[in-house]
Amino acid sequence: MNSITQFQSSQYSKRVVIYARVSTEKQTLENQLSELREVASRNNWQIVDEYLEKVSGAKSRSERKEFDRLMKDSIRGRFDLIMAWDVSRLGRSLKNLVEFIEDIHEKNIDLYLHVNGIDTSTSSGRAMFAMIGVFSQFEREIIKERINSGLARAKAEGKKLGRPTNFNSGMAQSVRLLREQGMPIKQIAKNLEIGVGTVYKALDKAA
Repeated sequence: MNSITQFQSSQYSKRVVIYARVSTEKQTLENQLSELREVASRNNWQIVDEYLEKVSGAKSRSERKEFDRLMKDSIRGRFDLIMAWDVSRLGRSLKNLVEFIEDIHEKNIDLYLHVNGIDTSTSSGRAMFAMIGVFSQFEREIIKERINSGLARAKAEGKKLGRPTNFNSGMAQSVRLLREQGMPIKQIAKNLEIGVGTVYKALDKAA
């Protein structure tokens, strides 16, 4: 790094990036961008990149190209903080958000959420996300308890559950029960050690 670059970098307190997303092509990113750029300027943060996309938050990471690029650049250590409009821009669920936070914090990257008033580089922001982590764990335990209760009830009613060697009514019942408890398709496949296609087959038969 030459002396000019060093001088320019020293003018800013943090290297930050903006992640902005809307769900459809008809929506605009400008409102998010103007607010976040203003916050960066006010805090003397240097914006080193912007990750902008028009895609549903329900899409997977592979389908959210800019989000995927953001995560890859986080590994490269290109920035100190990620800015986003609100929590809904980042994850599809509380679980996704907590996993995202844990991932970037392992890399010493903080998160600023404008609407939610959260900056994890501050003590109050870290405390807020500590609480989110507690509630996320509580949510997982509740889902697990419901699944176990449902499986026990189905077994008491004489319904065959478990993982048979071939697709049958017992497999279909297990898949439907887990799905009713809110478990994602891929997680059902992993838990029952079956293919994603088999999960969809069971759900199609139930429709």
